[in-house]
Amino acid sequence: MKLWGGRFETGPSEVFERFSESLSFDRRLIEADIAGSQAFARALESVGVLSAAERAQIVEAFAAILEQAAGPAFYDGAADEDVHTLVIRKLKERAGAVADKIHTGRSRNEQVSLDTRLWVRAEIRRAQALVVELMAALVDLAARYPDAVIPGYTHMRRAQAVLWPHYLLAYFEMLARDWERFEQTYARADVMPLGSGALAGSGFPFDREAIARDLGFSAITRNSMDVAGDRDFLLDFLHAASVAMLHLSRLAEDWILYSSEEFGWLDLADGVTSGSSLMPQKKNPDSLELIRGKCGRVFGALTSLFVTMKGLPMTYNRDMQEDKQPLFEAADQLRGALEMARVVVETAELKPETPLAATERSWVVATDLAEALARAGTPFHQAHQLVGRLVRESVRQGRQPSDWTTDELARFAPEFTPDMARLLAPEHGLKTREILGGTGPQSVARALKEAAARVESLRSR
Repeated sequence: MKLWGGRFETGPSEVFERFSESLSFDRRLIEADIAGSQAFARALESVGVLSAAERAQIVEAFAAILEQAAGPAFYDGAADEDVHTLVIRKLKERAGAVADKIHTGRSRNEQVSLDTRLWVRAEIRRAQALVVELMAALVDLAARYPDAVIPGYTHMRRAQAVLWPHYLLAYFEMLARDWERFEQTYARADVMPLGSGALAGSGFPFDREAIARDLGFSAITRNSMDVAGDRDFLLDFLHAASVAMLHLSRLAEDWILYSSEEFGWLDLADGVTSGSSLMPQKKNPDSLELIRGKCGRVFGALTSLFVTMKGLPMTYNRDMQEDKQPLFEAADQLRGALEMARVVVETAELKPETPLAATERSWVVATDLAEALARAGTPFHQAHQLVGRLVRESVRQGRQPSDWTTDELARFAPEFTPDMARLLAPEHGLKTREILGGTGPQSVARALKEAAARVESLRSR
């Protein structure tokens, strides 16, 4: 059964049928397709195409089809070109001749747009919920080690001491932006396209705003030609998914390093690691490596749809059928990565003494000393040079910051006052950074409390 064909003397070749079918992947839209078609049946009643009895018959038949679709044998033997054709065939089998009216004044172009918007809206909400739970896991892990001191890095070199919760809250902020980005994506998907026809608008006087309310959309599309050729809302989703995966990949890379023997800060749970088929001692961070690796698939999905859309003339072109597989692929990989990352975070154990020792062995306190000199009146450029010479001399002698006494500092340079010696211990320098957004203990405690409140606010939305 085709939704077209009167103009053709013969049907499509077997090769073209195989090449162009999409039921194998767009069947995931069946729930959205049925919900949209039920709403359209109600719209057809409103313009007199369907009687109340016919509308009820069609809506009930669609409900039965959706229930049947949950069964494992529903798609057995289906040779339909796409999910939309399958649903119409099933409707006719169940409702009879009245099924022929369901496509009155509706194009498959707008139908596909509607189905995809319904599907991606639901997927966005699922992704947002997973993002929030990962944010919550980061807050919980931060609260378990509120006073732990670790080195912060630039250029993969120890730079300044920070609190462990401050580090985790950096990823919290990335995820919060991801949540917001998905929210913005939702708004752009949340416009109802029915009534646009194939490209010129429907010839029937549908109340489009009423259909939008029926389907829970906040607005209607404004231009029928735009609807027929628009996949921007899917590009938005794929971009948001890609940025979220990028953030997960950065976390994964950090923790792959920090859980290695060379760093030794973190213990990853047995449940998120694996061993070697040859080397008995290995405990590999496979969950994090897979998160990092699956980024390529999501980035590839975004690139794929970009390239598909880049040269298409107005309005609809069959190329646009190629939007579904990248969309579904990205959504699946994002969901899996967010779930995996949450489990990794929930089960990770920090070994606070190891990163603390790393800060104490290194010169992460250098900036603290330079700023103390500047606060005491030494121009910062001179203070920077002075501390740099102190670091150079320490490296030459093989001395750590704690090896210097108050008297030795004063002999090295009279600008070093006795109270500055305490800054040779990283935990004291932290206390100078109580600025909002900084790593000072009080500032971080407030930020952690606020983060927990933000999680609860997002959970309640």
